[in-house]
Amino acid sequence: MYLPAHFAETRPEELQRIICEHPLGMLVTHGSHGLDADHIPFEYDPGEDGLGMLSAHVARANPVWQRCPSGTPVMVVFRGAQSYVSPNWYPSKHEAHRQVPTWNYEVVHAHGTLTVHDDERFVRRIVARLTRRHEAAEPKPWKMGDSAPEFIDGMLRNIVGIEIAVTSLVGKRKLSQNKEARDRLGAADTLAARGFDELAQSMRAAG
Repeated sequence: MYLPAHFAETRPEELQRIICEHPLGMLVTHGSHGLDADHIPFEYDPGEDGLGMLSAHVARANPVWQRCPSGTPVMVVFRGAQSYVSPNWYPSKHEAHRQVPTWNYEVVHAHGTLTVHDDERFVRRIVARLTRRHEAAEPKPWKMGDSAPEFIDGMLRNIVGIEIAVTSLVGKRKLSQNKEARDRLGAADTLAARGFDELAQSMRAAG
């Protein structure tokens, strides 16, 4: 990833925030058939070292868990807030006309080693964790116990667990840090007015 110094994000708390707030990761693998990518919601535990572990499950019919046996190096891409930015949103553009369009975004590349867990206990645990997290805001959160045990058991047999021990996190936050403060804030105001509140907030804090 091209990473100019002014866009590099190295703070562990920011890298972890992006992963936790945008858990649908793109698992990038490379094998005998070339590059491939799977889009999977991950559960992230940063651990004591700040790198931690990514856990998820895939359909048993998905060949990724057989194509990439335990020990395979992989990368997971987590994309945070993002949007197109028009030069018209920069106050300085209307004075000197020396601005061009761009795209602002936040992204984390998590590199690590994959382990396959083809066992019911692991799969049941990760499904329960993912469900608790993503159902938490519901008035009556769904849980596995809401369904008949034989139905859940059958569903669990059709998925396989994966775990990735993270060895490095590479973060990039392209938030107009290379612009004048008035231009960065002007673009943030327009983005907020158009519903891109998360990106606007990040841009305002980037100074």
